[in-house]
Amino acid sequence: MKTQPVDTYAVITGASQGLGKSFAISLAKRKHNVILISLPNQNLKELALHIKATYKVKVSYFESDFSSDESVISLTTQLNENYAIDILINNAGTGGTKRIEDASLNYLTTIIQVNVKAITVFTHQLLHNLKKQSQSYILNVSSIAAFSPVGYKTVYPATKAFVHSFSLGLSEELKNSNISVSVINPGAMKTNPEITARIEKQGFLGKLTLLEPQKVAEYSIDKMFKGTTFILINPISWFISTLLPNWIKVPMMTNIVKREA
Repeated sequence: MKTQPVDTYAVITGASQGLGKSFAISLAKRKHNVILISLPNQNLKELALHIKATYKVKVSYFESDFSSDESVISLTTQLNENYAIDILINNAGTGGTKRIEDASLNYLTTIIQVNVKAITVFTHQLLHNLKKQSQSYILNVSSIAAFSPVGYKTVYPATKAFVHSFSLGLSEELKNSNISVSVINPGAMKTNPEITARIEKQGFLGKLTLLEPQKVAEYSIDKMFKGTTFILINPISWFISTLLPNWIKVPMMTNIVKREA
């Protein structure tokens, strides 16, 4: 008796809006079944129904708060028990702009938990599932902030530096396996009118580096499927953040984001 092929799924965290939503739509257009994950009360069900009806793919969704270890473990257990996963896009993240003395301890630890611990645990728990498929992909979303310390953000760039380093190390470790690992480091994106307006307040540089989520998603997925490890999104932002010496770029970037604080 001939066995039927198992349906595989792409998992996208932080999928309800912005870049995560764009990833989900881009993959669905390519006829990949998708699993959408986001915080509660972000209209995830409506997005799932829209993608299913529009692109004729299988769609599941889960509301989960990654600031809780228990939520991450519970979710990954459900995924492993019920789905074959061949794509994992770790897009969920959090941040903000505050003076560190004005930030609550919960604010700081949540950034670390979501941006560092959750992505590590999520990847670790789903790795065996990804290895079961003939070819699998992991795409981690870091930030251009990974390359430059920034005052008034402090913890956020440090967590994104972790994501970048974690991704490159994991890529090397898995290079002889069926899993390809990629990382992107985008700058600010037009995820909603409030964020767009806030970034545009940063002046010419802010407007110059502002990105369209759908274009970033399409480009990143193309590169991911080609096996590119470090996917360069915005060369101008990358130049400013990596090639300028710290004594120039750290004060410059801090003065830019200070307007948000």
